[in-house]
Amino acid sequence: MTINKQQNGAALTLALEGRLDTTTAPQLEAELKASLNGVESLILDFSKLDYISSAGLRVLLSAHKQMAGKSGMKIRNANEIVQEVFDVTGFADILTIE
Repeated sequence: MTINKQQNGAALTLALEGRLDTTTAPQLEAELKASLNGVESLILDFSKLDYISSAGLRVLLSAHKQMAGKSGMKIRNANEIVQEVFDVTGFADILTIE
């Protein structure tokens, strides 16, 4: 998985490319841990994300909790496969997906 990072003041955008699964979830978790200090708004661009597993969902839930009380976290451009995972697991009701 590739993570492209763009920060604009207190707004952080991470564009993920590839698969977010057991192997790559720790990579995203480490990136978020290193990058969220002082961030008020987090956008995750999933336009090039092919797949997400339960390990990836766990990292998203953790980031969602960290961003609560701030401007929040948004997920953008999820494909059909990723959106279906969000729908089936109930994450579509928890996360802000655009």
